[in-house]
Amino acid sequence: MPPLRILISNDDGVFADGIQALAAEAARRGHRVTVVCPDQERSATGHGLTLQTPLRAERADELFAPGVTAWACSGTPSDCVKLALFRLLEEPPQLVLSGINHGPNLGTDVLYSGTVSAAMEGTIEGFPALAVSSADFHWRQFAPAARIALDVAESLWQEGWPEGMLLNLNVPPREGAAIGPLRWCRTAVRRYVDQFDRREDPRGRTYYWLAGEVVDDTEAPVAGPGDWPTDVAWVAGGGASLTPLQPELFWRGDCAALPDPTLLPPALAPGP
Repeated sequence: MPPLRILISNDDGVFADGIQALAAEAARRGHRVTVVCPDQERSATGHGLTLQTPLRAERADELFAPGVTAWACSGTPSDCVKLALFRLLEEPPQLVLSGINHGPNLGTDVLYSGTVSAAMEGTIEGFPALAVSSADFHWRQFAPAARIALDVAESLWQEGWPEGMLLNLNVPPREGAAIGPLRWCRTAVRRYVDQFDRREDPRGRTYYWLAGEVVDDTEAPVAGPGDWPTDVAWVAGGGASLTPLQPELFWRGDCAALPDPTLLPPALAPGP
């Protein structure tokens, strides 16, 4: 395997154990690793960008394995990848990795995930990209997930990465030898029953804290080959799931069944 120029980001921040494990594994294999990630946790920021305030980036090499060049950025995960690609890197990367996320990015989670969005920035700009998550918020043994992520990324890179494809990898919270087979999976539908706790601060002012419970909708139709399991089901059974994604969000329904827009009521028709 020839050494690759690898850009790594995340949404858990520069001090997160997951990104340090991923960068260390890539460096151990001889790759040229640059980390550009948030200076603090930016989980669930989705694909947000910072437009109204300046971005700052400071070197943070000392937090990572020897040979890793690292920057801590004040922006979102998507900011970090954009800043890396268009300003901080002297050469474009050959591969973009994001993670290892502290918690799952399964099913509908990918719409909210800063980890997936960081990798998606790489895909949008035409680079092979992979997001990797440890599918438990309390699991802190990231070495197995780092090895699987690099094995997958190196193999796909050598075989020829399909254009416009983002890979989303979720690894179950198990010791390396206990992790089940890696399989291609479909993206499941996860719904959140949002609960806003109403509270008061010490000065008597009301604030709200978002909480919620995840509900896996196993009956909802999902895209992809019917013989592929969903990522939620496969990871729950102890296997590692690998799901191909893309930036395209076009509706999957029957477009022929949509009404003629010129016949819509005037109140619903587009303006001049």
